[in-house]
Amino acid sequence: MSSDEYREARHGFLGRVVGSAVVGLRDLIVPAWIAAAIAATVFLPTLPSSQDGSLAQLVATNTPSDRAEQRALRLFRYPIVATTEAVQRDPNGLSATAQAGVVRRAVQATQRHAHGVAFALPVINTLGVFPGSRERSTTAVTYLFFRSSNLEHQETLGHLYAAGSSAFVGLAGPGPARLEQYNSINSALPWVAVATVLAIAILVGLNFRAPGAPLVVLAAGGISYLVDIRALGWISAHSGVSIPSEIEPLLVVLLLGITTDYAIFYLSRQRRELAEGKPPAEAARSAAGLVTPVVFTAGLIVAGGTAALLAGSVDFLRAFGPGLALTALVCVVVAITFVPALLALAGRGVLWPSMQRAAGLEEGLEPPKHSLRRRVAYWATARPRALVISVVCLVALGLAASGLTRTQLGFGLINGLPSSEAASAAHAASEGFAPGILAPAQLVVEQPGIRGNRPALARFEVLVGNQPGVAGVVGPREQPFSARGAAFSSTGSAARMAIIFDTDPFGGTAIHNLRTIQGRLPQLLRRAGLGGAKAEVSGGTATAADTIAQVLDDLARIALVTLAVDFLLLAFFLRALIAPLYLLAASVVALAATLGLTTYVFQDLLGYGDLTYFVPFGVAVLLVSLGSDYNLFVTGRIWEEAGRRPLREAVSVAAPAAARTIALAGIVLAVSFALLAIVPLRAFAELAFAMVAGVIIDAFIVRSFLVPALISLFGETGAWPGGRLRRSEPALEG
Repeated sequence: MSSDEYREARHGFLGRVVGSAVVGLRDLIVPAWIAAAIAATVFLPTLPSSQDGSLAQLVATNTPSDRAEQRALRLFRYPIVATTEAVQRDPNGLSATAQAGVVRRAVQATQRHAHGVAFALPVINTLGVFPGSRERSTTAVTYLFFRSSNLEHQETLGHLYAAGSSAFVGLAGPGPARLEQYNSINSALPWVAVATVLAIAILVGLNFRAPGAPLVVLAAGGISYLVDIRALGWISAHSGVSIPSEIEPLLVVLLLGITTDYAIFYLSRQRRELAEGKPPAEAARSAAGLVTPVVFTAGLIVAGGTAALLAGSVDFLRAFGPGLALTALVCVVVAITFVPALLALAGRGVLWPSMQRAAGLEEGLEPPKHSLRRRVAYWATARPRALVISVVCLVALGLAASGLTRTQLGFGLINGLPSSEAASAAHAASEGFAPGILAPAQLVVEQPGIRGNRPALARFEVLVGNQPGVAGVVGPREQPFSARGAAFSSTGSAARMAIIFDTDPFGGTAIHNLRTIQGRLPQLLRRAGLGGAKAEVSGGTATAADTIAQVLDDLARIALVTLAVDFLLLAFFLRALIAPLYLLAASVVALAATLGLTTYVFQDLLGYGDLTYFVPFGVAVLLVSLGSDYNLFVTGRIWEEAGRRPLREAVSVAAPAAARTIALAGIVLAVSFALLAIVPLRAFAELAFAMVAGVIIDAFIVRSFLVPALISLFGETGAWPGGRLRRSEPALEG
């Protein structure tokens, strides 16, 4: 049996049938996909039309802070937790007239409900007496509470309210910050798409030395993108589920990156088949028969792994799951149908003028027996040397992974913004007061008759103000909050105060400090003489803390589902139970190294206080799934060779033969993810770095060195119970 016949037999019925059907129907498949892309563009809604960029997308619901905020709204006449603030600042000092105007404008807006304002609460650092003030009489922050919940409408109303105000800097707070995020993503998205297309065209074109190769890749990617994005828009519009704006740039690079990866393997195999003299249709049929089972299984792994996000309870992350899973499935279907059909139609012209390029460059082509790379690979497969390689790789990855012990998570809602009105206003407010002024935490204390126990409340307020990270506390002691409905509930059984942190209220440091305060509340209440009272915290920092805590709780469940799906599909493809275990273990170690390295770069080197909370979890699901994707290409190739030659020789032949294509696929995917950094938000810089580092670690360390070494170490045991390595030789030790 020839090598090709052996591989086709191993790939089985599915590959042969699909390959024959796709190539046989090529005259229908190619125009059908083009028509489907056009129809989706014309008749289905775009994804942005289903988005609103709302704050509710980012946070967990039905959390302790959520319930505490709802209770506070029932107890008190006026809210103190706002999403929008109008900021006025003059470093040289606001005049007495300007400060009086701040108060007068707020009172008039509240009384008349002008400009859609339900309630306006002004805060001025007059003479520096306001708790947490850094300066004297330079800055005014007016908390605006609107009747409308639409962020764009709120921004319009906020500017109407502030029109003509003295020294107006802009609108700040969670609402304007979220809207700025949304607008930044939409503005950068076309540039991300264009840059990704150009990068793929250049890399694929240089590798294959043929202008037709990138055209095939980009045609497949374009069809995948149009169908997937419009399908997601339709699903979102009809299901009522709002898909976060953060997902679209990720979809663009994932679509183009995965489609390119899969197309590269078809193109490489097609080049080899044509170089052997086969007619284009027969070459495409043979290539499809060999590559399709791998691509199909790999796509299912990515889809299943990303769909595992549905096992979480935070809507923001759950919304990522179906979108990414559908993207992976669309890429698979386009890759296994459109790409082989187009290759059969285009014939030899796709790879002109370099079709006859030097042997050994295509995936699967055995390197010469006495070539340096084959001799080195054979030398490295001896168990003692494979053990050394494994240990060195694991130690290096472990050192990078040590950064995980230092990882802090935050929202990056305000400090992750680019230069904008919201960022400038936030900076101005922070200079005049403290960063926490943008989203004070609300602390409500309940006890019958507490309004008559002001001395104890004053002591409690002082104790809270002395806690780490607290810049100031405003409550019953301060005149602006002493009125009924502001500091005390109408029944007099509840009192509240605002906690202003000295760092970004949505950052990891403020979240940690809030958790510390929450843990100490019973003790502080007793020390103040309020033993038996109940205290609850709400507001932006508390919401961020509860969301991150819930995401961490979800992590174990999501990880279990992801690993289970990947294990089952790897086991099915390899027909083994041991190998999938150490392959997934290698992927997990690579992931830990990636996240640890990301922490070192952003928290230590760049001085950020935290990582955006959704970045590690999105990266984890993608890298484990994509790592399993590459596992199939490398391990499956070794498995095929080991069925007809000793394992040591199989590793030395298959690993170098697959290395070039794996390297190209890894570089293309890494560059695609790197272009996420075009979006001028810190979260996307973190995501871009983590994915680039992860793909490089996976392609050039784990799949090139660690996995072949592990296969050599485990030997025939790795194939249990399938017995696909029956011809392994005992000389692996030599």
